Amino acid sequence: MFFQVKPIKLKHTVSLRLVLILFFLIIGLAPMLIQNKIMLGTYRQNQIDARIQDIQNQCSILSNKMTRGGYLVNEPRDTLLDNEMSVKADMFNGRIVIVNKNFRIVSDTFSLSLGKLNVSEEVIRCFNGENSSKYNSDKNYAALTIPVYSNSEDKVIDGVMIVTASTEDLLTRLSSVSEKGSFLHLMIFSILAILVVLLVKLLMNPFKELQWKLKRVEEGNLDEELSSNAYTETRQITESISKTLKKLKAVDQSREEFVSNVSHELKTPITSIRVLADSLMSMDDVPVELYREFMTDISDEIDRESKIIDDLLSLVRMDKTAGAELNIAQVNVNGLLELILKRLRPIAGKRNVELTFESIREVTADVDEVKLSLALNNLVENAIKYNVEGGWVRVTLDADHKFFYVKVADSGIGISEEFQEHIFERFYRVDKARSRETGGTGLGLAITKNIILMHQGAIRLTSREGEGTTFTVRIPLTYIP
Repeated sequence: MFFQVKPIKLKHTVSLRLVLILFFLIIGLAPMLIQNKIMLGTYRQNQIDARIQDIQNQCSILSNKMTRGGYLVNEPRDTLLDNEMSVKADMFNGRIVIVNKNFRIVSDTFSLSLGKLNVSEEVIRCFNGENSSKYNSDKNYAALTIPVYSNSEDKVIDGVMIVTASTEDLLTRLSSVSEKGSFLHLMIFSILAILVVLLVKLLMNPFKELQWKLKRVEEGNLDEELSSNAYTETRQITESISKTLKKLKAVDQSREEFVSNVSHELKTPITSIRVLADSLMSMDDVPVELYREFMTDISDEIDRESKIIDDLLSLVRMDKTAGAELNIAQVNVNGLLELILKRLRPIAGKRNVELTFESIREVTADVDEVKLSLALNNLVENAIKYNVEGGWVRVTLDADHKFFYVKVADSGIGISEEFQEHIFERFYRVDKARSRETGGTGLGLAITKNIILMHQGAIRLTSREGEGTTFTVRIPLTYIP
């Protein structure tokens, strides 16, 4: 069973050049953008983490100084430590608040919450020995809690340092870096785009050259040499097109030869008739016997002309239908061959040719009885006509589970090996003089082969000059359209 694959029809065509450009740009740009996004995000987070760590280190040093100086114990507060605390807060563009063990704010670099209570969760956790460090990405600031001990030995937490520091300056610098990176990416993208366009142009050159050559072929230059070996794909395309062009040229040549042969073959009998008629008209007192002889020759030429026209019409009909109008039916091939041989026995008898039929098995097949009869009749009739005096023609019928085989063998003049490949061509005749004597048109075997091919069959020739010829026909028992 054969499955026919329907071609996919696209409503809109897309330029391969555009597809390649977009593909290369995406392949080149996507990793760069992804890498940039990841790198900038990682760099931003690392800078924020480093800033928080720096704040924690600086404030831990300040906390140790407060512990050693008894900052929360002594009154009034140490002015130097207050100043250092203000310097640290300004350094980080933030605020430092000190809460004592009574949860009251005893120092504030902004001087906004002195004396107020601060009983936040972070402060309580810090008094319990858990430091906290948080970053608010919405407002861009970090908040830390650092313990302040009563003395260096006991490690008793006497207060909590609350530090809030802005990261705006850091983010501003990162934004500047990002802008420079974007500009760099734009430059890289521009260079990449130019390189991609040049690369695609280079890649498309073989296809463009092939397109130009095909345009030349379209204009009628069938001799245009299609050679594009840059890529395997273009080479395969050019090879396929070259094969098609060779077939087209062969068809054109065959058509020209066919027209030439038709003209010649149709003109030959007419010329003969004209010569015979002119001869009769130029003679006075023509004897009846000569007159009858000339008229017989003219009648033979008319019959020959009629046969050529009939054969031509048969070929034309088969070319047009290409097997579409086969009248397939179950036919007994044994009976068909017996009928053909019965029709041809008188011709064989006139030439003293023995005609025999060997039926190895009964064969019933799906065939067009009329067309197959014509094909087999041509083979047997040729075997009789191109035979020697006292020769023989043997027709054999056999079959297997899939095909039936008809073999037509004769003891005739045979066909030279150099002519065998042309024997099925239209108007081809090995011995033109003998063909003319036997009434051959040079179309019989061409018709026979066409009919067999229409039945999805095959025909094979074996012959040796002077030893006879054998035609073997193979046709499927079941016809599958």
